[in-house]
Amino acid sequence: MRLSIRRERDDNTGLWSAVGDDGTRTVTMTAETSDEASALVEEAFGLIPYRPKPPPPPGWHRFNLIHCPVAERPAFDDPRYDGIKADPPEGCTVKDFDYFGLECERPAPRLLDAVAELCAEIRAEHGLVMTDLGIEKLWEWSADGTDGWGAEIVGQLLLMAAERGPKLGYSVDDLVRFLRTAGGTL
Repeated sequence: MRLSIRRERDDNTGLWSAVGDDGTRTVTMTAETSDEASALVEEAFGLIPYRPKPPPPPGWHRFNLIHCPVAERPAFDDPRYDGIKADPPEGCTVKDFDYFGLECERPAPRLLDAVAELCAEIRAEHGLVMTDLGIEKLWEWSADGTDGWGAEIVGQLLLMAAERGPKLGYSVDDLVRFLRTAGGTL
């Protein structure tokens, strides 16, 4: 079955309508969010609906963290992951992203703080340098603050630099100096 769903927001009520059509029948559902209206349509067609998780509590951050080293493609069942699979960091669950990864929800003042603290913990306890937040389109951008999509993109770029810079002979001090010089006062 091929299902197409069209979504519309009613400016007067603020409610969302989703219209699903599979070529045989059409179903319209209304809800407070676009995602929920779409999920109701999917259910009406007998499909398993997609419903995003509610946002984490204030001061908590949800993100993926992946071990995707440059010039290497370790299998998910690589023995170096056995320890972290047996005892994942607090707030994280193991996930196969075609690379070894974690889905995490952790407390910290800002997203990059949560990512950095977790990376340091994993490096110290398991010897893994986590290299990726799962951002595929690094050229995209959103100026949505220190905890949003833009922050995830910046985090991805910083993780890549932290792994790749030393492979070229740059120290952490070199990378920090570059950011301070090129970016002005950070």
